[in-house]
Amino acid sequence: MAEFEFNEHHQNEVINYMRFARSKMVLRLKTIDSCFEELKDSRLVEETFTVDEVKEMLDGLQAVVRGEVEMELINTAHTNVLLLRQLFSQAEKFYLRLQSDISELENRELLEQVAEFEKTDFKTAKINQETSKPKLLAPLNEGGVAELLNKEIARLQEENDKLKSRLRTLESQAMSALDERTKAERALKDLQKVHGEQQLAAHSQELSSLEDTVAALREDYERSLSAKSASQKDLQENLISAKHELLRVQEQLSLAEKELDKKFQQTAAYRNMKEILTKKNEQIKEIRKRLQRYEPNE
Repeated sequence: MAEFEFNEHHQNEVINYMRFARSKMVLRLKTIDSCFEELKDSRLVEETFTVDEVKEMLDGLQAVVRGEVEMELINTAHTNVLLLRQLFSQAEKFYLRLQSDISELENRELLEQVAEFEKTDFKTAKINQETSKPKLLAPLNEGGVAELLNKEIARLQEENDKLKSRLRTLESQAMSALDERTKAERALKDLQKVHGEQQLAAHSQELSSLEDTVAALREDYERSLSAKSASQKDLQENLISAKHELLRVQEQLSLAEKELDKKFQQTAAYRNMKEILTKKNEQIKEIRKRLQRYEPNE
């Protein structure tokens, strides 16, 4: 069976199966022949038959033959499934996955080769008694398969170690990036805090100065009121003007504070800190994408 590239052991296994299939076929053919013989012996006892009688006999014979053929086809299909089960079970012990091409089952050229083999080699092949009646399929040559499996396992372990090392490196880079981001955020907060304290101190000083001015004006007003009641109206007007001036100054201070905040955001230190945070955020996003590529379920 050189066309199928079988070794001697597998060729003997094929011959065993073909012998089994032939014995089942011969038994079923004998059963069908007996159906015809029974019809002849039981029904064909008269010399003439009507059309209806012949039709009845043929219908009955058809039903019996159809049942026998159908039973044989079903049994053959189930037998083939059991054979495949043995092959697949043996393959799974060696972590192999067999694959079949159903379209090849109707390949006329291959079917003719099988028929030719049945006519020639099958009739003259000598099968060793030990291999012709095994209870289970003989094990594969463990030397070559085990060596291939060991090489594949070693390769997978090596690849797994490389992935683990790469993952540890990425985790270390991610932690470093997070630490740098935390430090940058802390430095930015400290810088904003210092700037804010400076602004508050300046504002407090200005407010204190204005409050002193208002207090002085009030004292002057009180002294003038006690000394010269005639000038009370002028003093009140001065006080109102001072209050208006105070409101104006407070508004200017608010505008100045906003302007200072705007200028601070335009300073090189603020822009550098903002650029550092932006870069760190982009690095963390990139590292997270790479981590998801290796461990998407985490």
